Amino acid sequence: MIHKTAIVAQEAQVPGDVEIGPWTVIGPKVKIGSGVKIGNSCLIDGSTVIGAGCQIFNGAVIGSVPQDLKYKGEDTKLIIGENNIIREYTTINLGTVEKGLTQVGDNNLIMAYSHIAHDCVVGDNCVLANCATLAGHVTIEDRAVIGGLVAIHQFTRVGKMSIIGGCSKVVQDIPPFSTCDGHPAKVYGLNLVGLRRAQISSKIISDLKIAFKILFFLGLNKASAVEKARKDIPQSPEAAYLLDFIKSSSRGVARANRAPQEESL
Repeated sequence: MIHKTAIVAQEAQVPGDVEIGPWTVIGPKVKIGSGVKIGNSCLIDGSTVIGAGCQIFNGAVIGSVPQDLKYKGEDTKLIIGENNIIREYTTINLGTVEKGLTQVGDNNLIMAYSHIAHDCVVGDNCVLANCATLAGHVTIEDRAVIGGLVAIHQFTRVGKMSIIGGCSKVVQDIPPFSTCDGHPAKVYGLNLVGLRRAQISSKIISDLKIAFKILFFLGLNKASAVEKARKDIPQSPEAAYLLDFIKSSSRGVARANRAPQEESL
């Protein structure tokens, strides 16, 4: 299961059912779960944990030191959950001394040439398309979809079930349940496809449409928009989460692109 040209440190924890391809290097602090498949010419290093069932394709570099000038060699960590697909030449860095941890959840598809920088948190069931680039301290919540060639500024938060169009520049928080695109990325409306795939009820989707109009398309300031939305729509868990996300945003939330259209909301 381990190719004869692979270099696996004796201290590494590698179960017998793990597959490791030619010319791959596994460092001494690495812990790999059952059934993991690692392709050719990969580097897995640092204090890195990889959960069961992950597939790591050729040339990926996982657990390399942060690209951060304040990092001085501290023993920081990377934890990757289960059943992730990590495609060719993806890079995922360790955390820095400030936080000490980069974390990726379960069941994510991370496409070729993507980059997840130090101290990022990626949730579950996310898709990062080719060349998606996350700066340090970015949070990607569950079921988010990041388009190809998207660049996300440090300390930005991407809300759950949102989708960001390819080549977008993300400098402010992306609201949950939204469709965003542009340079910089702006809100176009609800991510209806994502909501329906997640089996969110039509009633809640209808309420979220009203919330989006109030929050993004009436020209209200943030505090007034949140207050009006709380009064005007039933407080389902989804609506409450959306309003709390908007209220608590420290970077500010991406703005609306244009007047709403029913079919896009």
